[in-house]
Order: sequence, then C-alpha cells, then structure tokens
Amino acid sequence: METQPFPCTVYRSRRKRETYLFLPRGADPRDLPDELLALVGRLEAVMDLELTPERRLVRADARTVMAALREKGYYLQLPPPVI
Repeated sequence: METQPFPCTVYRSRRKRETYLFLPRGADPRDLPDELLALVGRLEAVMDLELTPERRLVRADARTVMAALREKGYYLQLPPPVI
C-alpha cells in the first residue's frame, strides 16, 4: 500500500463549472491529450495538495485519485450529476 504523500496540483476549468483536474506537482497541463484540453479549456491552478490514502477529499476518494495520477498522469473530477 502506498504510504508516501503524493504531491499534486489541482486546476479549475475556466470553461466547465465544478470541473477540476488533478496533476502530479510540476506536470505541465499543456502535455495532456488534446481531447482533454478541449474539454476543460483554460485551466487555473487553485491549490497544491499532498495526497495520502487517508486524506479526505470532497468528491473523490484519495486512493482513486492517486491511482489515476500514477496510471494516466491526471485525474479529472467532473461536477456531480443533476438529479
């Protein structure tokens, strides 16, 4: 099990409300797939985090975010579905 903190930066999409992109700290958002960049549009860095499996996030499980950062290089958090 991963116990070392995973440093990341959270970006807010300026195009899509309540859409956030987590990247490993120091990663350049311009290196992301073109389709993803087209979806999120202009990004604004909003915070740096040290992710651990125990860290509580508002809309995501920290373990899931950490796994996506390791496997894909990013985690995209979309707004909750409208009911």
